[in-house]
Amino acid sequence: MEIKRVVVTGLGALTPIGNNVEQYWNGLVNGVSGAAPITYFDATKFKTRFACELKNFDVTNFIDRKEARKMDKFTQYAMVATDEAILDSQLDLEKIDKDRVGVIWGAGIGGLETFQIEVLNFASGDGTPRFNPFFIPKMIADIAPGQISIKYGFRGPNFATVSACASSSNAIIDALNYIRLGYADVMVAGGSEATITIAGIGGFNALQALSTRNDGPTTASRPFDKDRDGFVSGEGAGSLILEEYEHAKARGAKIYAEVAGGGLSADAYHITAPHPEGLGAINVMRNCLKDAGLKPEDVDAINMHGTSTPLGDIAESKAILEVFGEHAYQLNLNSTKSMTGHLLGAAGAVEAIASILAIKHGIVPPTINHFTDDDQIDSKLNFTFNKAQKRDVKIAMSNTFGFGGHNACVLLKKLD
Repeated sequence: MEIKRVVVTGLGALTPIGNNVEQYWNGLVNGVSGAAPITYFDATKFKTRFACELKNFDVTNFIDRKEARKMDKFTQYAMVATDEAILDSQLDLEKIDKDRVGVIWGAGIGGLETFQIEVLNFASGDGTPRFNPFFIPKMIADIAPGQISIKYGFRGPNFATVSACASSSNAIIDALNYIRLGYADVMVAGGSEATITIAGIGGFNALQALSTRNDGPTTASRPFDKDRDGFVSGEGAGSLILEEYEHAKARGAKIYAEVAGGGLSADAYHITAPHPEGLGAINVMRNCLKDAGLKPEDVDAINMHGTSTPLGDIAESKAILEVFGEHAYQLNLNSTKSMTGHLLGAAGAVEAIASILAIKHGIVPPTINHFTDDDQIDSKLNFTFNKAQKRDVKIAMSNTFGFGGHNACVLLKKLD
């Protein structure tokens, strides 16, 4: 069977540092932090009282109020980001074969706020089961790709990927393979998350996963810094239009980059902690390079998972040294989570977009909030600390790792 080439022809982003792709990229290259005190609920009694919320976002500017009320925030975010991506791709929706256009969407949790609201309402009542008729369809993780397909009439492969923080990278890799194998011409792939809620912040606090730097939210997400103390919760969505290369070329599409390959692995170690030697991370990067037919020295930049957790940053750094050897010191490494916070199931999509834009613009966004080197992380590695760096990026890697030991890695390549 002929393996087809796959390219990216449209991008959409909704993030804590920008409500579209242009704003997001400007926030990244200028080192803007999206962290601020929580406004969605009273967090006074919480260990963590800040997060990376969306700014100046009103869903009714994009979706009719009545329709928006039928969707959880994570689906609203998916719809808005995908609208931008489809518009950007300039797909002619009247001419394309919609039987060969699909949607694969990632969400680590899905409709958490909807679940929280309905359960709290029931608990405060007299025991009579009064639930919103849209409770279940608002909550389930697969409703986001379902809603996208319904809006546009896309009848190709349609499902959700759920692998915690690797979810939207899994979606991209699945979409890549459906096109490669000839099952679709175009796929919408991405992810969304909206977990800045009582249950979300409270739950991650109970795990001791979140930063508690309440006196300085904007510097709380500090990947690879000695004094990092956990991740900062973020929200939003990233959407990519993946397209078979000849299909894109035939319609004269703008092409951002080629999706060169994808890799998957499991840590098979612990429900939340990474393998201390980064074995799962080593495997996933090697699997990705093999899938793309590339050598370690071909890679120019890696958008690391880099969550700002004590164990995770060390394990991933060790893994990069193991996979890339001496070439690791020639790489531009970064963690855009230092600015956006951790978008959980949406992280892979928004970070793949950051990698694609690094290729397009020849700029690697910084890892902000670095103050003190960690003696357990090789200080000779270039983490692009605090300031963006110009570089001709031909091949970029994007890593995402999730609770449960789920690892996904995507390679993006400047089109030959």
